[in-house]
Amino acid sequence: MRHRLIGTLLFAAVSLVAKGQPASRPKVAATGEAVARPKLVVGIVVDQMRWDYLYRYSNRYGAGGFRRLLNEGFTCEDTYISHLPSYTAVGHSTIFTGSVPSVHGIAGNDWIDQATGKDVYCTEDSTVQPVGGTAPAGNMSPRNLLATTVTDELMLATNFMSRVVGVSLKDRASILPAGHTPTGAFWFDDVKGVFSTSSWYMKELPSWVTEFNARNEPETLAAGGWNTLYPISTYTQSTPDNMPWEGLFKGETAPVFQHDILKAYHEDHDNIRSSPFGNTLTLDFARAAVEGYALGQREATDFLTINCASTDYVGHKYGPNSMEVEDVYLRLDKDLATFFSFLDTKLGKGNYTVFLTADHGASHAVNFLKEHQVPAGLSGIRAMMKGLNDTLAAVTGVGGLVLSGTNYYVNFNFSRLRESGGCRWIR
Repeated sequence: MRHRLIGTLLFAAVSLVAKGQPASRPKVAATGEAVARPKLVVGIVVDQMRWDYLYRYSNRYGAGGFRRLLNEGFTCEDTYISHLPSYTAVGHSTIFTGSVPSVHGIAGNDWIDQATGKDVYCTEDSTVQPVGGTAPAGNMSPRNLLATTVTDELMLATNFMSRVVGVSLKDRASILPAGHTPTGAFWFDDVKGVFSTSSWYMKELPSWVTEFNARNEPETLAAGGWNTLYPISTYTQSTPDNMPWEGLFKGETAPVFQHDILKAYHEDHDNIRSSPFGNTLTLDFARAAVEGYALGQREATDFLTINCASTDYVGHKYGPNSMEVEDVYLRLDKDLATFFSFLDTKLGKGNYTVFLTADHGASHAVNFLKEHQVPAGLSGIRAMMKGLNDTLAAVTGVGGLVLSGTNYYVNFNFSRLRESGGCRWIR
């Protein structure tokens, strides 16, 4: 069964399974052979994790995190992303449905509705209301997902006796993996600085979520600032700690350690995302979900999906070769080890199955490549769209025939095409 599950994940950069002693077998009739099933499946998607990060920092990883997955499980080394665009929503939908955008319907984080010309956010849903959070961040659901996920299929297979929970800082990365039928999906509300959900799932937050939010953990995590986990001179896998292409938190004069995350968090709660503490917060909330819903502690197999999103935010802010990215992976390794140790204690080794994968990777920062005389540049999509519109207007006499180049696709203004006779221009 584990092999079949992992078979749905080959679109991702790397897939891992942690395995221990065989899980307890369910009772079956004398005529049947029991199938070993885990009490809990934990699907972890590390946002923007490139395959090489498994090995690039491996000499600094401890025994209980990434190394445990490699040593006790197996890796799918020869896997590729076979779809475009390789964005968060597409990657998560592809991993958990085993399908592709043309089938599961999630064509990007955002896209243009070709019938109406309107912008669509992947999980937006005006028919639902925020629960514990604020609008519009809470007006979200899996309604736009057209295929079932492995989590949906688990719920159907057990006649909804299983419990499925999705957790992420990002709405789309908790909603889409958890599918249409979960017990709950929870994401971070930047306005309130709490985990929230929507009325698609429930009318009010469970007491364990309210209690978790009341602890104000983001404030505690950010209080000490963000310095390197180890002496900064030992960070040999990254560029120097002050490169011109790296981003700044508001009020900073240089992108260097120590980062005053508490000040940044007070400026905007969103800033916890661009620090390693966003991953810590996510995994602590996942642990609370295991406790709150008694996941893996009942007869039916449960499923917990976790997206560690801070790797993506830090990667975008500083670039893959930054000290910040190196530090965030070293800290994530420790956070994963703590989480796995918790599962060992709570459920018992061998009673849960973990897979870890990525929704997408990342290319080197353009200016980093230029610094090293590697040809690089940005696509200049706006200039291309303007050129295409100008060319079409010169040929047809009609302006604005192209709406956008969102997701690297040309999106035509079909209403204007219809009004102006469209196909008669083709010769």
